[in-house]
Amino acid sequence: MAITLRISGKCRPCGGQAPCGTRRGSAAAALAATALFAATSATAAAAPPATAAAEREGPVRTFAAEGTIQAVRQTQVAPQVAGRITALTVLAGDRVSAGQVLARIDERAADQQSQASRALVAAAQAELEAARRELERSRRLFARQYISQAAMDEAEARFKVAEARSLASSANAGVAGTSALLHTIVAPYAGVVASVAVELGDSAMPGKPLLTLFDPGALRVEAIVPEGASGGLHDGAGSIRVDIPAAPEASRNPSAGPLQVLPTADPASHTLVVRLGLPAKLAGVIPGMYARVLLPAADADRASVLVPAAAVFRRSEMYAVYVLDSGGRPRLRQVRPGGTAGGRTRVLAGLEPGEQVLLDPLSAERQAP
Repeated sequence: MAITLRISGKCRPCGGQAPCGTRRGSAAAALAATALFAATSATAAAAPPATAAAEREGPVRTFAAEGTIQAVRQTQVAPQVAGRITALTVLAGDRVSAGQVLARIDERAADQQSQASRALVAAAQAELEAARRELERSRRLFARQYISQAAMDEAEARFKVAEARSLASSANAGVAGTSALLHTIVAPYAGVVASVAVELGDSAMPGKPLLTLFDPGALRVEAIVPEGASGGLHDGAGSIRVDIPAAPEASRNPSAGPLQVLPTADPASHTLVVRLGLPAKLAGVIPGMYARVLLPAADADRASVLVPAAAVFRRSEMYAVYVLDSGGRPRLRQVRPGGTAGGRTRVLAGLEPGEQVLLDPLSAERQAP
């Protein structure tokens, strides 16, 4: 805005009629007014524009999925050898430590086989020692040309055969010793015995579970959801809640951990499996309990938002707002309004919850790049 100041009058020495002091006072007042107006304009220009955040209309829509509490680590302990169960040291509900003996299988045959293997090792080592001594004598005789080259080659071959037999016997003895160790069933990690499927004296078979063990310190919820609900199952889709009705009050609504969606769907039921981690050491929560999982609906991200009515304006054939970008600059954004009530306009498309809109579109238009 331009300001023009006209100071009339001339200096008395130059024929003016106004006194010099009066003329100087008028000029000083005009300069002060000009400086004040410039400072006020600069302050107004530097003031940040008034903004408001776009708010989600209503709570996030969710749906309930039924699930089950599971142990992250649950193992069916089965033997690798056959035999009769001679010892069973645990019951369902017992806590065990890693490496603790859980059961024993009759190992008499394995012990005898191990002893036989050790005897064969001793015999092979004796044959190897005899072949070594014979080879040394043959080398001395051959150096004095008392035996032929053929006799020398035969002695070397006998030594190599004896050496190979000794290595094979040692390997077989190692296998027999390992087989004997497999008759003792130990806990692979610290946990709780969930169930015992055999009794003392039963016959154990390779691959047939003897008992089930789980780690109570790491639990999760596994739920089944329809394929059509998978659109809302991603990070940031909204809050996820877990409800365990049978748990104590303190553990009934635990915080949910990371969401995992298994990569395949059931072709028969057309459902997906989702898993949610649970906090460690939840009192009164055990595997197999019923749980309800509240997951964001597939269209949760498409919910409408509310903005002040003053932020929405019409330009030509479209409705728009000015939105602050990451650099704090206003950017024109086309929106689809859905109605105004109580001084706020519902925006059906074009805005995300939390985005900052400018309340004065005319001022924003002058500042927009």
